Amino acid sequence: MKVTRRIAAVICTGMMIINLCGCNTATEADALPLFESCGEPLKLENDIAECFTIYEYSNGGSLIETNSGDRLLVVPEGEKAPAVNSSTTVISLSPERIYMAASAVMCFFDALERIDDIRFSALEAGDWYIENARDAMEAGEMVYAGKYREPDYETLLAEGCDLSVQSTMTEHVPEVREKLEELGIPVFVDRSSYEPHPLGRCEWIKVYAHICGCPELGERLFNDQKAHFDALAVNDTGNEARLTAAFFYISSSGRIVTRKSGDYITKMIEIAGGENVFDFVGDDNASSSVTVEPEQFYADAKDADVIIYNCTIGGEIADIGELISKNSLLADFRAVKNGNVWATNRSVYQEIMKTGEILTDLSNIFSGSDSELEYLYRLQ
Repeated sequence: MKVTRRIAAVICTGMMIINLCGCNTATEADALPLFESCGEPLKLENDIAECFTIYEYSNGGSLIETNSGDRLLVVPEGEKAPAVNSSTTVISLSPERIYMAASAVMCFFDALERIDDIRFSALEAGDWYIENARDAMEAGEMVYAGKYREPDYETLLAEGCDLSVQSTMTEHVPEVREKLEELGIPVFVDRSSYEPHPLGRCEWIKVYAHICGCPELGERLFNDQKAHFDALAVNDTGNEARLTAAFFYISSSGRIVTRKSGDYITKMIEIAGGENVFDFVGDDNASSSVTVEPEQFYADAKDADVIIYNCTIGGEIADIGELISKNSLLADFRAVKNGNVWATNRSVYQEIMKTGEILTDLSNIFSGSDSELEYLYRLQ
């Protein structure tokens, strides 16, 4: 593990004395956050993620900082919580009654084999494509506690929720976070979707490994995903002609929806050896969907070598005929005529910790490999 250490030393006369009763207000670039009784901090270096920083303390605790300014201080069981400022939330190591309101985060707990720590879900059982989460709900081990925008506060309080993990969607309903914190329920907002690189999303496994008290496992799981990216980088000579790809879905109202150019899907297509025909669409700093007008869709995608239909929102489709029934323009598309049309499994959005395997599937499509795919399938 790559780390940078704070050198314990007597600093020259005149330096501001650090207040150990709370988080220090650092003015120097190399200053590290200190907390009373936590011991010396050790800053961990990320491989690629940009939206979080982790500090380990000599008492076994850790501090997780996100790029939004939030801080989550994880204190070992039995340790007294230090005084903190208003931007820092304190929880005990390895909470066991978590309210999972960020659906994309469930895969991290599944990979860490800590599904049992999730007691409350913001999704119904049928909305989970992670088998262990769905099974837990069907067995009553995990219970529905309202959507992220309308939590069942009574259930959360009655059963002693000790952490609410939210997505950035909660920023649209700030009153929810305010109410949860007012009730004494700590809130952590996951920002993995803001990572500019798809592997950075995977690296958030380290955040939840520190929350669960198994950082070594988190490191190993991340490296497993990183190996898929490294393998493609080794095999990429940069000389092969890239196949163009159109990634989209058609909404129930007939709108054509693709991803913005800063989105992780676009980057995965590029890393896998393809070229997204819609990569100019939208703001590079955003990671979300965008609607394409029919005329633009036809002009840009009709000659694409490959079509990849996104089933995570629009629902899975069985064959090319069903796809054409959604929009008759598709019958003229080159990829449709050549039978080079693929679709994602509905589980893809909930499977961040399978990003490496999804990337390998994409690479096999663009390279023409006949290897069996796990997360995409060809439409007949």
